[in-house]
Amino acid sequence: MGKRREAVIVGVAGGSGSGKTTIAQAIYEQLGPENVAYIPHDAYYHDLSHLPPEERAKRNFDHPDSLDTALLIEHLQKLKRGEAVDIPVYDFATHTRRPETRHIEPKPIIVVEGILVFVEPKLRDLMDIKIFVDTDADIRFIRRLTRDIRERGRTMESVIRQYLETVRVMHLEFVEPSKRYADIIIPEGGFNTVALDMVISRLRAMLDHDQEQKGD
Repeated sequence: MGKRREAVIVGVAGGSGSGKTTIAQAIYEQLGPENVAYIPHDAYYHDLSHLPPEERAKRNFDHPDSLDTALLIEHLQKLKRGEAVDIPVYDFATHTRRPETRHIEPKPIIVVEGILVFVEPKLRDLMDIKIFVDTDADIRFIRRLTRDIRERGRTMESVIRQYLETVRVMHLEFVEPSKRYADIIIPEGGFNTVALDMVISRLRAMLDHDQEQKGD
């Protein structure tokens, strides 16, 4: 019988509102939950419950230091070894971690998605395939504005202020330069069905090969 191969880790990066979540979810849905585990870097924001609410909102959530990337790295290493993990659940309305966690079983493919997943070398080095979703800034801003108002309880004024003060600045400093580490660049995110189909076909071929190896 063939030896069990370590999980393939797929990193999906891109600016806020680029469509990277759409890409990650498409991989998850088309290859199936029995084959894919999906982990958003956003789940690893540091808990700010020790700060007054007005102070929490002033934090720079687009800087690498706002995320507990060391914990994400630890979890990915465990998943590669075939161990299950319990990842945090983050409340974006209150900027705090919820008491509950989300249980993740090891799967052949682990998809890690977030704006800063290519910035930290130790995290980047764990990835077998690195995808950068490249979308124009105006489209990204409109998507972020709509999402934050609808899903995260923000006001239009707060979203615009945050975008101008931190999101745009951090994108230029950290996110955009990390594109050079990508193996694949997908323009226009989930709307680029040709690129998405190529990625999924490649991953499906890897899964099929593993199944054949197990059958030997």
